Amino acid sequence: MAGTRLDPIDRKILAELQADGRMTNVELAKRVGISAPPCLRRVRTLEEAGYIKGYHADVDSRELGFEVQVFAMVGLQSQAESDLSAFEAQCRNWPLVRECHMLNGEVDFILKCVAPDLSSFQSFLTSDLLTTENVGSVKTSLVIRGAKDEPGVPFDVLEARLSQSE
Repeated sequence: MAGTRLDPIDRKILAELQADGRMTNVELAKRVGISAPPCLRRVRTLEEAGYIKGYHADVDSRELGFEVQVFAMVGLQSQAESDLSAFEAQCRNWPLVRECHMLNGEVDFILKCVAPDLSSFQSFLTSDLLTTENVGSVKTSLVIRGAKDEPGVPFDVLEARLSQSE
């Protein structure tokens, strides 16, 4: 299991940073029970190893005028690797697409999109998404409200799993 390559202090560092990526190294060190210099070394090592991919502010899209959130389920006509990669590359170029996930089953991709209003999303849908080469079908669902938006992983589940394997 991937989590076993990290010691308990590394996992605690990741859990603390996931909860609050803005805390100082001194505060982080205090929370995980080590001094600041080795804590900073561990954080740098976790970054270099790819466990920490970045630091982001959790901005409120609605407060910034993005009133519409839509999930778009996309079916492609061809699932050849080159066609899948081409669609993924196109999604990375569309600003309204905030997440793109390839799925198995009836739907090839699910896109999480945000837009200032419904007409802006409609324009993106009809002018961009539906006209993209290899797109065979698109079904959309407008988000009414979100009940949970928790980033990262549940470290308590990881720790419980690791304690069972010891």
